[in-house]
Amino acid sequence: MYTDFRRHLQSELNKIEEAGLYKKERIIGSPQAAEIELTDGSRVLNFCANNYLGLSNSPGLIKAAKEALDTHGYGMSSVRFICGTSDLHKELEEKISEFFGTEDTILYAACFDANGGLFEPLLTSEDAIISDVLNHASIIDGVRLCKARRYRYENADMEDLESRLAAAQEQRFRIIVTDGVFSMDGNVAPLDKILALAEKYRAMVMVDESHSAGVVGKTGRGITELFNARAKVEIITGTLGKAFGGAIGGFTTGKKEIIDMLRQRSRPYLFSNSIPPLVAAAGIRMIDMMTETNDLQDRLHHNTSYFVNRMSELGFDIKPTQSAICAVMLYDARLAQELAARLLDEGIYVIGFYYPVVPKDEARIRVQLSAAHEQEHLDKAIKAFEKIGKELKVIQ
Repeated sequence: MYTDFRRHLQSELNKIEEAGLYKKERIIGSPQAAEIELTDGSRVLNFCANNYLGLSNSPGLIKAAKEALDTHGYGMSSVRFICGTSDLHKELEEKISEFFGTEDTILYAACFDANGGLFEPLLTSEDAIISDVLNHASIIDGVRLCKARRYRYENADMEDLESRLAAAQEQRFRIIVTDGVFSMDGNVAPLDKILALAEKYRAMVMVDESHSAGVVGKTGRGITELFNARAKVEIITGTLGKAFGGAIGGFTTGKKEIIDMLRQRSRPYLFSNSIPPLVAAAGIRMIDMMTETNDLQDRLHHNTSYFVNRMSELGFDIKPTQSAICAVMLYDARLAQELAARLLDEGIYVIGFYYPVVPKDEARIRVQLSAAHEQEHLDKAIKAFEKIGKELKVIQ
């Protein structure tokens, strides 16, 4: 049987490659940072990591993790409700709740698990989920696992959302689900308008702050801070794998009764090992660092504004953004790959995004800014984009 299946797979892979959609991985041989070394020996500036605050190689987080290795060992070898809960897990959950102004928090191995295990324990076929069409794949998968009635509204389109809410009035409970920052475009969900509609049509609100926590808002509390909506959202999900240190781990934080129910019934929580104690310890230190000073957020906001403004002045087609994501629109998949490859030759590490990661004919290079980038890094990247952009006739 596998002989036939292998031929089928090879045929499909060939089609992907012929269409210019085949994804190849570059291998890093150094710690994650603004400047990294690839295994071929080249050193490049990294503009495609989710390392928004530059904490992936933070000495403070490394120190906290090393200390936890000595005091708590390497792993828990268990799920939380059996014998996998440590004092570090509970402390991190409390810290996350304080950070977002919520009542309780539950940790997961990843935010993909947090979103995948969120809806099914809480909602039934009597209820409704109203979801933004550009929500992350993990939200889409989580919704699919739930029997609730599904409604989708166009990205950040409040008229469309209102029409879906009106249609969902026949259901028992309703929840509006949105990314805080949409990872491919960098735009921010209009939470103030979403909350107003939620109140009008008696709906709850869930926000995935994975790309907005640590980034959006004056102190990095995400879009709930940006829109002065602290404690007004029932559910927030997020990750420790982006601005919050760049390792692994996800969380759901929000109303106490919701978190209690997830501890009882959320399958990724019940049937997956706890995150390693060293990750929890580094997470605790990370929250403390972000509470003590706003320097990293200020630097990130400056870097993002500078880069986006300069790229726009050069004539690049940039999606409007309020985050650290700068989507350089190219529309053609092959062009996105060629531009990314040519930029690598200039020492700038970026990746072309194309279908199925983004819609067809919406190919782009997603540049992600970091607090770790120095002014010279930004200027080198801008100069490289200008040079290759002109050579490929992307700009004049």
